[in-house]
Amino acid sequence: MKLDSHPLPDLRINAQRLWQALMDLAQIGATAKGGVCRLALSDLDRQGRDMVTQWGREAGMTVTLDQIGNVFMRRPGRNPDLPPIMTGSHIDTQPTGGKFDGNYGVLAGLEVVRCLNDHGIETEAPIEVAFWTNEEGSRFVPVMMGSGVFAGAFSLEHAYQARDQDGKSVREELERIGYLGTEVPGQHPIGAYFETHIEQGPVLEDAGVTIGVVTGVLGIRWFDCTVMGMEAHAGPTPMPLRRDALQVATTLMQSVVAVAQQYAPDGRGTVGMVQVHPNSRNVIPGRVKFSIDLRHPTDAGVDAMADKVKALAQRLQEETGQSIQIELVSSYPAQVFHAECAQAVTEAAQHLGHSHMQVVSGAGHDAVYTARLAPSGMIFIPCKDGISHNEIEDAKPEHIAAGCNVLLHAMLAKAGVVRNKLNVK
Repeated sequence: MKLDSHPLPDLRINAQRLWQALMDLAQIGATAKGGVCRLALSDLDRQGRDMVTQWGREAGMTVTLDQIGNVFMRRPGRNPDLPPIMTGSHIDTQPTGGKFDGNYGVLAGLEVVRCLNDHGIETEAPIEVAFWTNEEGSRFVPVMMGSGVFAGAFSLEHAYQARDQDGKSVREELERIGYLGTEVPGQHPIGAYFETHIEQGPVLEDAGVTIGVVTGVLGIRWFDCTVMGMEAHAGPTPMPLRRDALQVATTLMQSVVAVAQQYAPDGRGTVGMVQVHPNSRNVIPGRVKFSIDLRHPTDAGVDAMADKVKALAQRLQEETGQSIQIELVSSYPAQVFHAECAQAVTEAAQHLGHSHMQVVSGAGHDAVYTARLAPSGMIFIPCKDGISHNEIEDAKPEHIAAGCNVLLHAMLAKAGVVRNKLNVK
């Protein structure tokens, strides 16, 4: 889209207002180290929800809740029969979370609405801002619960039965905090969905680029691998006569990283958990259990990576006589975002003069599930040192503003501009 044909090319959000909203919301559950602890469906989550929905109503938006507690705040368009152009994210946090993860996507959407109100701009389609229940999964499992139920990835009843460490259920807590809605999840229409987010990784900052045009989310396969050997005394047992489970396991662990490097630049391979038995200084390990996390932009890619690791495991088992079991414990399909949404983000970044590049998200987001129902896309901005899920998580105000302005223009391109009372260009 050329500059002169872009809807309202001179329109910009109020950067200071957006920043202040982020700082105000961060006070609910603020931690001593400057982060936020606002777990899903807690009293603090209720306070955060109350604050954001109050801001939405003050901006003239109507608020709808569904049965899993997802919140939809709507600004009407000229044609109420059109499905809304939606944006959003989540406001629940990790126990040691930051000010921006999720919160930025919700409040950027609110700032888009406030900006349209400031300039008397009417859109053809309604604009909606959503925030989804229990995206983080730090109190209740599974992660991305609200959007997952909405998209039919798992049932409402399955989500209701999830319990926290104190035995409290999702349904009980939704009812207790007053956010158990009546709308059936998934019956809320979406014309297109955009989610603005800090990158939660170092790629944009390392490249010196302001806007990440997210083309998709990596497919994920999680495995547990168990290698069986034989415990024996570390002194009397000669090296050739050992059945050392840890030595076999470390060979496999190294292969996880090596395979990911073969699938650069977007392949990922991680061993994050290791359990050694009996874990004694002078005993040869007899059993090792470790996690394998493989990721790739395509399901074929991540499955091929898994096949290579499994093939090595089979060879090691034959060579050493030690049992090796690899069990799939979780699988998330790769998600490619809609080309038109990615193009809208690209054109908005170009129009605004921001450096931009295509990126793939290594983490899951609610947009993964909305993409099953409607054209969806994401906008990334850099975060300091690529750090997230940490109280020191940080982002520059100018990047916060840039991402929101890209969101504004991408949404306008989809929603259509009907009227501009203040004659903004």
